[in-house]
Formats: sequence, structure tokens, C-alpha cells
Amino acid sequence: MADVITKDLVIVGGGPAGLSAAIYAKRALLDTVVLEKQAVGGQVITTTEVENYPGMPNTDGFTITDTLQKQATDLGAEIVMANVLSIVKDPETNLFVLETSEGIYHAKAVIVSGGANPRHAGFTNEEKFTGKGVSYCATCDGMFYRGKQVFVIGGGNTAVEESQFLARFADKVTLIVRKDHLRANATAIKQFEENPKTEIRYLTSITAVDGNDLLTSITFRNNQTGEETTETFDEGSFGVFVLVGRVPSTELLTDLVDLDEQGYVLADERMATKTPGLFTAGDLNKKPLRQIITAAADGAIAATSVASYLGQPVEG
Repeated sequence: MADVITKDLVIVGGGPAGLSAAIYAKRALLDTVVLEKQAVGGQVITTTEVENYPGMPNTDGFTITDTLQKQATDLGAEIVMANVLSIVKDPETNLFVLETSEGIYHAKAVIVSGGANPRHAGFTNEEKFTGKGVSYCATCDGMFYRGKQVFVIGGGNTAVEESQFLARFADKVTLIVRKDHLRANATAIKQFEENPKTEIRYLTSITAVDGNDLLTSITFRNNQTGEETTETFDEGSFGVFVLVGRVPSTELLTDLVDLDEQGYVLADERMATKTPGLFTAGDLNKKPLRQIITAAADGAIAATSVASYLGQPVEG
């Protein structure tokens, strides 16, 4: 049996929130390890253009997270590639026990920063063209569609409100709604319908996109008749935004935290959960904005809260 590894702090997830937490934890002299199951940097490493991260204009997701990783490891944070299988708190020792693919970790405190994955629509070539014409975040990528045409999949508040945001940049925004009605609030719908740059196609689904390096065609299905039609465009002249919700990565936390009706963690302003010593940071938390900068801020707050919880001096 492998030896148990004991740490002051285990951070689950090596995205911007987790790496930021590691930086602040090491500055508070906490023995810290970051456990990441796939790729350090998280989902943002696939983002090819980032224009809204303060102090780093015209950059990309990999550059941001690579810099964060180097800063964390230079301070002494350990990063281990491991899949966390379970998290429990031992009532006798007051330690957290994390079973992972690389062994057992014990921790005085835990920060979970697993993020939230965008819900996919399921059309053909969706994954192939992600970041090359298919996007899941209007506030992240809207600027890149200035003067272009945009199709938005979704019928709820997020889709309607973010379509309004996209209309600031795009020449035309078409909302693709698979049912015969919207599920957004009346005010959002009214504002959308009054915008001369927006329109809605009800009872419609996107079944496929295609292209070369960037998109050149999109296939629609009439959900009443089943008929499919394909529209073609100049390469790179349009984009598809999939705004049908996100799935927070909270499967390890079901018994340890409170969740809202969408499954997001209800943490307080210190990123603390109902379980003492367990903190959450980043996109898995209920919050009004999910961006790289807010994830990093959450990580900083969570690590500072851990230091206070463990009675360590907090260094600014």
C-alpha cells in the first residue's frame, strides 16, 4: 500500500483559480499541492485569443496559465497529475482524506476549483471547430465577431442576454431556438426583439457546421418538418455561440456543500462552504461572472481564507 501524503492544503484543479490559490498559499507558507487530472491550466489553455485579462492584452489562454504555473512552482507549490476520486472529512482526525489515482492524500484544508464545463449542443463538428468559429462565451469572444454574422443556440436568459451583448459587435445576431417560445424573462425578450440587429428562428436546430481552418457552412433543421438546409458563407465570416448552460464540476462535493438549483456551490464571500476547512473557487461557484480574472480572484480569496483557518499569517 502506498504511503499517505499529508499536506496543509490540497488544491483540486489546476486552472486559473487553482494556480492563483497555490501562489497565495505558498506566500502564506502553507505546504501545498495542486492535483490536476488533465492539463494544467484547465479549459482556458485552448482559448487562442484573450483581450480582456488585465495587464496582458492580445494574449492567449496558454500564455496566461503557463505564467501562473511558473509563478506557483517558483514559489514552491507542487503540482501532481492525478484524478481525485473522492473527498471525505475524517471526524476523528479532522483531516480531509482524498483518494486519487496516484495515492491517498490527507489535508488540513482543501480548495476545490474544478470549474464548470459548457453544455454542448451536439451538432456535427462542434468539437472540431471549437475556438475556430464555435464558442461558448459571449463576453470572452464577442470582440472577435465585429462586423460578422453570429448564430446563437439557446432560448433561456443567458442566450437572450448574451445575444444582446454580441449585437454590440456583430452585424447580425440570429437566435436559434428549438422550441416555439423563449424561456427568458419578459424584459430581456422585449429588449432583444426591439434590437434591429437581432432575429429569432423558432423550431430550429443546428445539426452541423463545416469549413476549412474556420467555418464556411452551417446546416439547420426545421423541427416541425425535419427538413434540413445548408447555408454557406465566406470563410471566417460567421460564428456559432452555444449558450445552453454549463455543468459545474461538483460531483465530488455532493455531501460536503450546499448547491443551488443549477448545481453550483453556494460558498460565502470567503469561498468557505458548510464544511469547515473546505473552500471552493472559480466557475463551480454560484457567481454573476465567469472569467479568467474572476477565477483567479476566487483562488486568491480561498487561499487567504485557508491561511486564516489554519492560523497562518497572511502575506499580501
